[in-house]
Amino acid sequence: MDRPSRRRFIQTVGATSTLFAGCLEDSNETELTEPGDAPEYEWSEPSWEPADGVPTETDVESTTVVSGLEIPWDLTFADDDAFVTERDGGVRRFDADSMREDAQLEAADGEVILEATDLPDRSAPGEGGTLGLAVHPSYPDELALFVYYTVDTGEIENRVVRYDLETEDLEPILEGIPGATTHNGGRITFGPQDDLWVTTGDAETPALTQDPSSLAGAILRVTTDGDPVSGNPNFGDESDSRTYSLGHRNPQGIDFCPDGVPFVAEHGPVARDEISIVNPGGNYGWDVLRGGPDDPEYEAYGDGEYDEVTPPVLNTGPDKTWAPSGIDFYDSDTIPNWKNRLFVCGLTSETLYAVSLSRDDEFSRTGNEAESNGSETSNGDGSEETRDDGEWLDDRLTATAQPLFGDEYGRLRHVEQGPDGTLYLLTSNRDGRADGEFPLADDDRIVRLEPS
Repeated sequence: MDRPSRRRFIQTVGATSTLFAGCLEDSNETELTEPGDAPEYEWSEPSWEPADGVPTETDVESTTVVSGLEIPWDLTFADDDAFVTERDGGVRRFDADSMREDAQLEAADGEVILEATDLPDRSAPGEGGTLGLAVHPSYPDELALFVYYTVDTGEIENRVVRYDLETEDLEPILEGIPGATTHNGGRITFGPQDDLWVTTGDAETPALTQDPSSLAGAILRVTTDGDPVSGNPNFGDESDSRTYSLGHRNPQGIDFCPDGVPFVAEHGPVARDEISIVNPGGNYGWDVLRGGPDDPEYEAYGDGEYDEVTPPVLNTGPDKTWAPSGIDFYDSDTIPNWKNRLFVCGLTSETLYAVSLSRDDEFSRTGNEAESNGSETSNGDGSEETRDDGEWLDDRLTATAQPLFGDEYGRLRHVEQGPDGTLYLLTSNRDGRADGEFPLADDDRIVRLEPS
């Protein structure tokens, strides 16, 4: 498909930090891979209604549901169960009703169904460890979990295993994913067609993201057996057929809108964090491109020879750091003012971002019309909205980002929608990077957000 030609990026300026969010690699002479051949993909206007109004913290009440966790990384609900991974541990199972109704549960209230030592060759260097988690789409008829974790067999790699809760059999379905002390990616989820989607990082070797034979810096789409999904893109004779898109830096969030379109969030090199629509066969430009025409370090999206690269719908720019991790497209009526927004967890920024997506170039919110020349509009809550006409960004959707709960819970690793439409936040304050008052005595926690 042709590269989207134009869009506008609207970002709320909150109390974000420009602290370390990853090593700043200098762009180099990496040769960009051609976009992969895939069945014709045509963007269609979303059928869901764009969110209206302004999401606020007063829309919800927050309750600490579980405390005393050891760096929780992922959370997923299935039937009567809620499963949680801990980066320095294994997998716990909680009762979903207790998560929905109770408060002040302890980590010990969750049953440990996989110890760290149950995961062969498991290692936890730096940001590695027990990371992403997904439950078989036919659960509980298929009592299977899928776990993404870091291994060390002489070199650091990442692996996805299938765990049978009934027989306790553990079977690797994806191996040889490049790993390192940082940039391991690690989020996994089942998509609308019951395919398993896997995000991988560049493993501190950026050039790997443009190597179609490598599984680094990619979005993978596989079956429950780890085989490539029929119809996956073809990036060439030497390419790995499990790859759906490449050229990613460190994607740690993936979710789908009601139409089934995947969105991904990834860490940038000291700021330059991104939210993107994932195109089949898309090349997302790392480590050559990472910004607009005024970026002092990287080539710009849409600059002549780079027209084939898919730009993001949101880029925080070289001066603002979110450090995005888990994301959730909220599609429930339970919290009406939050419906049809993409929620993004921030680590360094210690903020939950509500990203509103609209289908046109007009921007209005509660009667305030932003000018097209980069003017700022006060929200009345201490934050300001700025508008940036960025011809280098994806023009299919217009984004507005509103910061919520800044500095209230510390580092936020993941956000997950529960079965009844409540939202759950996972903190990450015991990972060695918290500052100020964090970690608190009851960290790490799972916080429930429900309508006020």
